[in-house]
Amino acid sequence: MRYSIIGSGSVGMALATQFARQHITVGLANSRGPDSLASLPVALAEHVIPQTLTDALQAQLILLAVPFRAHRDVAAALGDWQGKIVIDATNAYGIPLSELGGQPSSAVVARAMPGATLVKAFNHLPAAQLAQEPASAGGRRAIFLAGDDDAAVETVAALVQRLGYAPVSLGKLAEGGLLVQAREQQWAPLIFQDLFKKDS
Repeated sequence: MRYSIIGSGSVGMALATQFARQHITVGLANSRGPDSLASLPVALAEHVIPQTLTDALQAQLILLAVPFRAHRDVAAALGDWQGKIVIDATNAYGIPLSELGGQPSSAVVARAMPGATLVKAFNHLPAAQLAQEPASAGGRRAIFLAGDDDAAVETVAALVQRLGYAPVSLGKLAEGGLLVQAREQQWAPLIFQDLFKKDS
């Protein structure tokens, strides 16, 4: 399976670091083009491939790590989202509910990418913590997942494990997924909860 990260800000780079740490090849794209990524750290260069947005969107699994409103530009860059799995790592903090039509933010992202299957993940921790070694003496850092398609959630959970984290499913987007979706000026209850799961 081909992976890509859309967004080279702090969260995108934190995730790229984890791919490189586990020797998993991943494409990385932003709105400025691959030339802006030419000076990647040496530790990332072997496994993190700068790409155009068009090329990155050819991956089967796409990590969306952009400011919330930028998801519209990403969505518009691909005509057919059929068969794609999108990991929504965005946060809609500060976005008026009226702009979301009263819907959870992930529902808005999913609607912009018809045909894709969306899983909410990697948005509840600051980038500095996401970039840290996922495993410690206390276990593996928990990553919360929410999605409406069980097969897609399982695929994302497998990736989360490959990256060294512990996947924790919250259920459907409109149910447990609300625990990791900011609303207006309020952070959801599980955002910033840095938890570890003991290996059994």
